[in-house]
Amino acid sequence: MTLEKATLGGGCFWCLEAVFQQLKGVTGVVSGYAGGHVDNPSYLQVCGGMTGHAEVVQITFDADVISYRDILNIFFTVHNPTTLNQQGNDIGPQYRSVVFYHSPEQKKIAEEVIAAMGSVWSSPLVTELVPLEGFYPAEDYHRDFYRQNPDQGYCIYVIEPKLAEFRKMFADRLKDSSL
Repeated sequence: MTLEKATLGGGCFWCLEAVFQQLKGVTGVVSGYAGGHVDNPSYLQVCGGMTGHAEVVQITFDADVISYRDILNIFFTVHNPTTLNQQGNDIGPQYRSVVFYHSPEQKKIAEEVIAAMGSVWSSPLVTELVPLEGFYPAEDYHRDFYRQNPDQGYCIYVIEPKLAEFRKMFADRLKDSSL
């Protein structure tokens, strides 16, 4: 088993967490904050837009089962990387599209994937590519949010349709025990 990490921001972390938890080879997904200038920020601080952080997920995965490139290719299909600081009705810098790389190799792969995705999307990508300088796990009530709150409005109207599309596109990559 070769464990690696990927840290990605593409809108609300609840959506990304629900997607990546379902993939074969993913051993853990933690919602949190990265890319800002305040140590250990709170959700309220990040939502206020003054800390510089993005809502992110930190994905731990077995690179022998799923590659970093695969993780990124899925990431670019489950969010809109062409809208600056926005995913649907979620608006603000905390919802920006961003790849935080952990190594020079991850940076190189991300550059290649971003370049390739440029031909997939009809508008230019605005995804940031920056080194990970710190990751702060979100408060406990954000963790495993979709599984814990499937009847919550955001889960029903935002996350579930996104998951349904994801499951169709990547059915062969899903864990057997997916939601």
